[in-house]
Amino acid sequence: MSRRNPRGDRHGRFGGRPPSRAGLLVRLWRWRTEVILLATASLLTVTVVLSLGEGDWWPFLVAVCAVGVPAASGFGRSWVIAHVWCLVSRHRIQRACAETGIHTRSGRLPLILWITPSAAGEKALVLARAGTCAEDFDAFSAEIAAACYARDAVVSRHGRWANLLTVEIVRGDEVPGPPVGLDRLYARADWVNLRAEQEPDVRLATIPPPGPDEFPGPRQRAA
Repeated sequence: MSRRNPRGDRHGRFGGRPPSRAGLLVRLWRWRTEVILLATASLLTVTVVLSLGEGDWWPFLVAVCAVGVPAASGFGRSWVIAHVWCLVSRHRIQRACAETGIHTRSGRLPLILWITPSAAGEKALVLARAGTCAEDFDAFSAEIAAACYARDAVVSRHGRWANLLTVEIVRGDEVPGPPVGLDRLYARADWVNLRAEQEPDVRLATIPPPGPDEFPGPRQRAA
């Protein structure tokens, strides 16, 4: 059974209205990682160039070691790739919200507070604006997964604050090990998996119907 419901028909309710342009602070928050990386790379490049002009090679050697050592190790490459996917998923989730109509009547998109690697992919902590909820994300989980180039997207709502939700982008099988990312700070018991609430009990569906021999007929009872 599909998880879609009438409340997920965002385009029907809002007439396909595009989201409004975000303010400067919101845009800086969305691109904070890229801004920090660009500023750090620019500062490092200027420092190295000025040092080489003065004949000092130490900043250049430090920069080469800082980049080369993580790239030479498997752990370092895995860490970089995992966080690159976090950047990709953050922007793709925002794009999916804009395309599917998961925004307020005034056009404000939900705010992605934080996104970290998880055991199966990435997990984003999202603040739902007034007029949106976790059920809207669950109704369009297939579109979110497709936008993030992933296998699936699982939505969970906070057990106490309904305006907080997590969107886990599933890229592969869950890797066993200690909790990572958001799972280290937020207990799993505080989150309600919306898909688990909607799916029927599989055990009841797999119980075979009783056969004719299990209920004795009139002749068997008489005997």
